[in-house]
Amino acid sequence: MAADARELVVFTLSDSSGETAEAVGRAALVQFPPGRASIYRLPQVKSCQQLAGLVRECANGRAVIAYTLVLPEYRETLEAEAAKYSIPTVDLLGPLISRIASITQTSPLSQPGRLHLLDESYFKRIEAVDFAIRFDDGKNPDGIKQADIVLVGVSRTSKTPNCMYLAHHYGLKAANVPLVFGVDPPLALFQINPKKIFGLAIDPYLLQEIRTTRAIVLGMRGENDYADPDRIRQEVRYAKKIFRELKCHVIDVSAKAIEETSSEIFLQLRQ
Repeated sequence: MAADARELVVFTLSDSSGETAEAVGRAALVQFPPGRASIYRLPQVKSCQQLAGLVRECANGRAVIAYTLVLPEYRETLEAEAAKYSIPTVDLLGPLISRIASITQTSPLSQPGRLHLLDESYFKRIEAVDFAIRFDDGKNPDGIKQADIVLVGVSRTSKTPNCMYLAHHYGLKAANVPLVFGVDPPLALFQINPKKIFGLAIDPYLLQEIRTTRAIVLGMRGENDYADPDRIRQEVRYAKKIFRELKCHVIDVSAKAIEETSSEIFLQLRQ
């Protein structure tokens, strides 16, 4: 029998924002070639009747339903309705809630949306994001001494995205300082605990590709030595020299996603 050529739609369904289900769905989809499947979020389920209607709509195509439903009655309704249309389902939250309840001998609260409550940690993350913006790209050296983490590296080593990720996901105040060949780094870098400093290294050939693409986008190709191979190798050597002087932890970001780099930084900081 020939395989169904229709694109699979992974419906991520939730009684809250649906961000968790969508994130898990996207993490699964990147393991497959593009075009095999897509994600469609269905958040804020408020009743069993609404749930039944959504499942009926999902049945119009080739579908899988991945869900994070906190309320047991919603999970039961979804499974029953999906079975009517032979739609495969994946419960992303229920099994873990049940296992934790069993091990701890504690009943779950069954309150949707608790992950996104405006609690102390939420406001800490907001403050950290504001900090990352104010002290981005070495704008103000005062941020170096106030920061939980300082990222240093040459241009286009993902310093800013990592600072924002560390702020948003971990509530860490992260500043970053660009290393420019021929320009001494701020003295404040040498006056803080080196365990707070992370040098971002990168393969010079990859950096050249990144900068060449960037120069084309900005319409500045050929106007300066921004993507010049010799200049880049010079910058990379200079950065390594500064890393040694700072005695900081160095992370090679050449083949890493922002999430991987930030996770490594966070784990290293906790040691």
